[in-house]
Amino acid sequence: MLASENSSSHPVFFILLGIPGLKNAQFWIAFPLGVMYVVATVGNITILHIIRTDHTLHEPMYLFLAMLAITDLVLSSSTQPKMLAILWFHAHEIEYHACLIQVFFIHAFSSVESGVLMAMALDRYVAICFPLRHPSILTPSLVGKLGAVVMVRGLLWVSPFCFMISRMPFCPNQVIPQSYCEHMAVLKLVCADTTINRAYGLFVAFSVAGFDMSVSSISYVMILRTVLGLPSGEARLKAFGTCASHICVILALYVPALFTFLTHRFGHHVPQVVHIMLANLYLLVPPMLNPIIYGVRTKQIRDRVVQGCCGKDP
Repeated sequence: MLASENSSSHPVFFILLGIPGLKNAQFWIAFPLGVMYVVATVGNITILHIIRTDHTLHEPMYLFLAMLAITDLVLSSSTQPKMLAILWFHAHEIEYHACLIQVFFIHAFSSVESGVLMAMALDRYVAICFPLRHPSILTPSLVGKLGAVVMVRGLLWVSPFCFMISRMPFCPNQVIPQSYCEHMAVLKLVCADTTINRAYGLFVAFSVAGFDMSVSSISYVMILRTVLGLPSGEARLKAFGTCASHICVILALYVPALFTFLTHRFGHHVPQVVHIMLANLYLLVPPMLNPIIYGVRTKQIRDRVVQGCCGKDP
């Protein structure tokens, strides 16, 4: 029995199905997912190690990149080990409190990642539009305060999710048709009116994503105006290259995240396998891509990776 017949009690555990519709292929799908998780873990740990040990990199851009790496490690590690256990070893059960903890980490650190990317956009805006004032405006103290604000925002905004769900009755059927616990998937198993929960979920999603995307968009509009006014074509190309990589990182996070979020509420005609696969990838692709994009695009980090691998100066 998955839970007590009394729907007012909490279930002992939930059942995570993995990838419904691709049951026979799940074992093989896990291999590329596992490779992506290893790349994400090794890449972000490498970024953190380089920034921590090289004091010349203790500047706003790299400090924000370190925050992003920590966030990516938490975000991917909160789902991928359990996902691989489901796909490879059929370990479908997840304990009730472990599921709520997973809900908390997924949504809190998705919010933190969004906030860090917004802060990185502000950093690029100041660096390109006010290059001479950049060190005095974005001091290490301000960088730390911005990091603390986005962290506290994520924790405070998301904590009510778990609190409200923990006080609600669940139906006897505790099957979640995906690979991890997230707010809307768990909420669909509640045997009560969830209007307030859904409204709060919409508020959090649009207040966080809406605010961060607005600030980032305004920053890049101002950057574009400044870059187009540069006299040197080489300078314009360099500035465009720096911003393009950051925009790619932002799109890699927001596009699948918003698709997953909206599909849960309105996309009833979207094939379930498409929804589940994108839901899996949006928590794994950004953590994998971020160290690759910034490692390749950032000369200081690229040089230190080459030096560490080859044992000589690049």
